[in-house]
Amino acid sequence: MSALTLGAQQPQAVGAAPPQRRRRRPARSPWLHVVMVPVTLLWLSPIVFVAFVAVRSFDDIAARGLGALPASFSLEGFSTAFADGGVLRALGNSITVTAFAVLASLALSACAAYALSRFAIPGRRTILLTMLAGNLLPPQILLVPVAAICESLGIADTRLALVVVQVGFGIGFYTFVLHGFMRGLPVEVFEAARLDGAGAGRIFWQIVLPLSRPSLAALAALATTWVFNDLIWAMTVLRTEAKFPITAALLNLQGGYASAWNVVAAGSLAAAVPTAIVFFVFQKQFVSGLLVGTNK
Repeated sequence: MSALTLGAQQPQAVGAAPPQRRRRRPARSPWLHVVMVPVTLLWLSPIVFVAFVAVRSFDDIAARGLGALPASFSLEGFSTAFADGGVLRALGNSITVTAFAVLASLALSACAAYALSRFAIPGRRTILLTMLAGNLLPPQILLVPVAAICESLGIADTRLALVVVQVGFGIGFYTFVLHGFMRGLPVEVFEAARLDGAGAGRIFWQIVLPLSRPSLAALAALATTWVFNDLIWAMTVLRTEAKFPITAALLNLQGGYASAWNVVAAGSLAAAVPTAIVFFVFQKQFVSGLLVGTNK
């Protein structure tokens, strides 16, 4: 009998770890790509069409029609939209309002979620459901009350009013999501921190916030998109054109340059760039944001 056969028949050493087998990843079906490629092209076609219109000159569009392929390359649409259409100023307003609204919303929501999830507050479930119920109301029935409240507070027609409204209507949902996440954090971590002499504020700042970073990043990405693309509250609380965000400025741009489609397309393309950047930077957080707070 050969040595190879004898070696194969020898018993395995006691305590030796069994050989690990590599798990084969299931092969992806090619039908997924067959289906998704046309869907992706169909989804990108309006963006490509707007980009082609934005880089065409007005004379080219007037002579050859809106649906023709570009016969010229011109940036006059962008220069007109930024210089005369107020797109640059409106982008600055939108970025300012979005930054302050998202930061304030997440800061207040994190504090509220921590208190409701870790302290025995009487009626905390009722408080949480009441905060969430505000997001279930259709915004159309709240337009007049919100405008009247802003007038009574003396903040009407200011960017501060828009920030306050965005925070007020977003804090309920953000608190609900963060509450579900913070409630699922291990209790042993809090007990060990209390044994080390850490107070509630230190636990929140040094333990809860770092552990909640994935959920905060997901909500920040979602909130940025929602606030930046909002139109209904901007038209409710603002009156001065110089304070309009980009969504409201695009309406004025379309009315002032109804026949200059390259100017309207250039403004629309410029308005889509910030949210596109946020999506590509935080695309993983967008996906995880669909499931954040569901695990207990």
